[in-house]
Amino acid sequence: MLCNSVMFPPPKTWIKAQWESKELLTFCIKRLLKKNLNKVTLTNAEFVWTEPHSKRIKVKITVQAEVLNGARLEQSYFVEYTIRDNLCESCSRFQANPDQWVASVQLRQHVSHRRSFFYLEQLILKHDAASRAIRIQQVHQGIDFFFGNKSHTNSFVEFLKKIVPVEYRQDKQLVSHDVESSVYNYKFTDSVKILSSCLPKLLEMVCTKVSDNITLLDPRTLRSAFLDARQYWRSGFRSALTSRQLVKYLVFDVEEPPVCGQKYALSYVQIARESDIGNNDKMFDVQTHLGHILKPGDYALGYDIYGANVNDDEMDKYRLSVKNERFLEVILIKKCYDKERERKKGKPLAFTTKKLPMEMDESRGGGRVDQEKMENEYEEFLRDLVENPELRFNISLYKNKDYQEESETASMTDGEGAPTVPVEELLAELELSEEEEGE
Repeated sequence: MLCNSVMFPPPKTWIKAQWESKELLTFCIKRLLKKNLNKVTLTNAEFVWTEPHSKRIKVKITVQAEVLNGARLEQSYFVEYTIRDNLCESCSRFQANPDQWVASVQLRQHVSHRRSFFYLEQLILKHDAASRAIRIQQVHQGIDFFFGNKSHTNSFVEFLKKIVPVEYRQDKQLVSHDVESSVYNYKFTDSVKILSSCLPKLLEMVCTKVSDNITLLDPRTLRSAFLDARQYWRSGFRSALTSRQLVKYLVFDVEEPPVCGQKYALSYVQIARESDIGNNDKMFDVQTHLGHILKPGDYALGYDIYGANVNDDEMDKYRLSVKNERFLEVILIKKCYDKERERKKGKPLAFTTKKLPMEMDESRGGGRVDQEKMENEYEEFLRDLVENPELRFNISLYKNKDYQEESETASMTDGEGAPTVPVEELLAELELSEEEEGE
């Protein structure tokens, strides 16, 4: 039996064998042949029934040997095997007392949603980064990871630094001290904070990617800029507008973008707020990097810089700095697929994801998490994966066995350009039966 914390794969000599199967009998006989059956001939072997919970395997073997002048003697023996389950040292210590952790990582993001943690969870699962964690707890605005060794914590923090800009601090607490041997036992805690915003003071830039660096795009020129973690935290960015303040716009006209091989296409679009349609004739002519996917009649989500009522000094400075110029009244972020989402609401997606074995920490605020809100945010995260190929590039998606393919007539109602996840990107999840899991 392998402990869940084992990082390396089992030896190649290990086999999967069901109870009283041919494979298990072969394995048991080979164990005897190596030591005791070198001078005799094995003629028969069979299992003798034992209670499965007894942790015992009994095998009846029949052997022959030449004793005198060609005469052969046959005799039967019963051999008993004992099944022993082993755990690694850290897991054995954790089973005895769950509080015997040595180091922990407190991962936090001070925002009102958990979509960033859903994405981080998939990256952690794909790279098996938390496999040595002896316990994982979900708390308010974050996740706590507990490890049995300080080196495991260091490896996990290094992994986080490679996938997202983080700011972290290390602390330790003295647990015990042996005066005679001068041995000190500490508990170590790494407090890791991940970025909470991508649209702070840079009001003319669009955040297109977040990894160990932040990629920013100017929707007027399509030029990119990059921020590393040190630059981000040193500048002390604050959120002027968040994703909760995205406004839906209706696209009336799109200037034909030039044909190019770039990822984005610069174009002028004429848009209006959905809430203004039928109430006033306020229209906006803005530049956008989404000229390759927008067409008249589409909806798009963007930040309303023109009508934003924000008590922020940086926003006021920005408006004054471009007083004599025409500033971006609207920054479009992405195309909106609400019609397709509404049509598929309540239906299973073609893919599913795995989840970390997290428990709720009610003593520290984890119990206050609204389950209904979390499920809605997780559903929104899955829809974002469908609409954004870049977002799902670094994570593993698995085929959903509950998904049923729609007919050709039904799929046509999605409209032209409705996003889907190609079947080629989905993995078949390995499922073991109860008998196989028991081995």
